[in-house]
Amino acid sequence: MPVRDIMDLMKSKNFFLILLSSALFLAIFVLFLSSQKFLLENPGCHCQGTGGFQFRETQAYFEGKEISAPLASRWELSPTEQKVLGEATGEEKWIEVDLSEQKIRAWEGNRLFLESLVSTGKWARTPTGEYRIWGKFKYAKMSGGSRALHTYYYLPNVPYIMYYQNGFGLHGTYWHNNFGQTMSHGCTNLPTPVAEKLFYWTTPSVDNLNAVRSTKDNLGTRIVIHE
Repeated sequence: MPVRDIMDLMKSKNFFLILLSSALFLAIFVLFLSSQKFLLENPGCHCQGTGGFQFRETQAYFEGKEISAPLASRWELSPTEQKVLGEATGEEKWIEVDLSEQKIRAWEGNRLFLESLVSTGKWARTPTGEYRIWGKFKYAKMSGGSRALHTYYYLPNVPYIMYYQNGFGLHGTYWHNNFGQTMSHGCTNLPTPVAEKLFYWTTPSVDNLNAVRSTKDNLGTRIVIHE
């Protein structure tokens, strides 16, 4: 192309529009790559806290919307109910998460104890395989995602968290009711009453603690996740 034609093109409005569009596309692409890198390096939910309820936390954010966080611990089984759920049955307690059906099933040997719809990973994949619960938190704050890509979330007082691999876990949900559809950043979102039952039904046993880790003497319940 002759130099004069190049200079004429550079003077035109279209050239600057093309340049601006290209820069915008590049910026979006870089943000996308950064978010994917973040998800790969920091999968699952990102828990902060020691298991206690934080009464000063009143606002939550999910899918670009501000929502009200619970103002009090409104889910609580009685101590007797908690104790009964935690009792040994003579059969192995284990949990199955079916990603294709978006369902969770809790088993006592071959007997079905509980079944419910869930929401697994949408913005990050829920891992498949066999695991054991390594830690439980009664309440914790979770945050992460990207504001630019509208995946940012800030969720204080997430209830009844049961971690099984790094930052991946099962937990209660107050910010959506779309169970049966993928909705999470890799964790398994449960209806809160279901999460509460599983929290006390599974091991490691929490007794009266807000947070507990598994040990050789207090081994975590087995979890099987499959397509």
